[in-house]
Amino acid sequence: MKVKNISIAALMLCGSTLAAQAQELHFIMCGGEVRPADQVVIDKFQADNPGLTVKMEAVPWGTCQDKSLTLAAAGTPPAVAYMGSRTLAQLANNGLIVPAQISPEMEALYQPGVLKTVSSGGQYWAYPHAFSTKALYINCDLVTAAGAECKAPVTWDDMKALAATIKEKTGQAGIGIAGKDFDNTMHMFLDFLYSNGGTVLNADTGEVTLDSQQTRETLQLYVDLLPYMEEGPTAWERDQMKDLFNDGKLGMYVNGPWGKGQHKPEINQLIVPVPHGPSGTHGTILITDSIVVFKQADPAVEAGAQKLAAALTSGEAQYDLDQSWGLTPILQYEKMGVEKPFYVDDPFWKVFVDGIATGGPEPLVTDFKSLQGVFTQMIQGVMLEEGTVDDLVTEAAQTLAEVK
Repeated sequence: MKVKNISIAALMLCGSTLAAQAQELHFIMCGGEVRPADQVVIDKFQADNPGLTVKMEAVPWGTCQDKSLTLAAAGTPPAVAYMGSRTLAQLANNGLIVPAQISPEMEALYQPGVLKTVSSGGQYWAYPHAFSTKALYINCDLVTAAGAECKAPVTWDDMKALAATIKEKTGQAGIGIAGKDFDNTMHMFLDFLYSNGGTVLNADTGEVTLDSQQTRETLQLYVDLLPYMEEGPTAWERDQMKDLFNDGKLGMYVNGPWGKGQHKPEINQLIVPVPHGPSGTHGTILITDSIVVFKQADPAVEAGAQKLAAALTSGEAQYDLDQSWGLTPILQYEKMGVEKPFYVDDPFWKVFVDGIATGGPEPLVTDFKSLQGVFTQMIQGVMLEEGTVDDLVTEAAQTLAEVK
């Protein structure tokens, strides 16, 4: 692989001289493991910076973000953390993190919309490091068993018709929709909302825009699909649906690019763009996890953390992570001298890359758990028939305005 050299100095807007004495960078890595591509960069960083050591702590997602927040609030923050970008507004609002030093040269290399996932108040608050878009996975074996042609449903009406056929002809769930109190319940809803031209917040003013025709149409889609979903949808989150899919009990569901490798190789699966609603075009939620630099009492530690974050998210290092992990490409690697990036001329990756331009970011709010709760309550409300579409959307928008 040939990659244009981009020096760390060029990646950062301002350089810093690291202190001569040994300094420790406490790095909390969400996910419970350190990816090999990241470890290569960390090892090289320590070799190139003998005055710095990196203390890695891999923590499962369930407790990781809360741990970083708790340490920072107690005045003993990690130097660096890899965590969901949804936490950034809360961290920045409380003065716990410092802006990322992303150069204009690097800005121009990110895929469209990626930097919006880490932007608030005119600042970038983290270095995007893992990126995902979504697509619709279809079990063609189940579709064929239902006597239908396995082809991409272009519109919501097409998708509803296919889900109904699968359910009525095979007795299996036509489509899987997440309804559990979990973040990907909100994410799946946003995949459909963004595919219907909807928004959650005004990108410039931060005003809540959820109370809209597009949101009502999206929630009505859930009502229409309810007879064809998996049984008890409020008990299911997206990642649990792969088992139903693998067992031939689910016709289709929305997932990221990693879904392909999670499914049994013998399943004839079709992967297509998220169908669009009456008010939009094919879209997807744009989600990033990012490397955050926490505010430090020691300037040398903070400078070292910025340097490490920049090294992990640039050039060959980021490409190796995206390719080895099976992530949607976060940078436009063809602009960096990569000869035939892994996603070019690949029909599978085309689905996930083409959705970037019309996708929307995970909303950045100061209380992301309350944001998740707003969507969960609205979605479960229609699934459990506890309110009308109109009332639930109105209530969700009003609650979001109070907690964001």
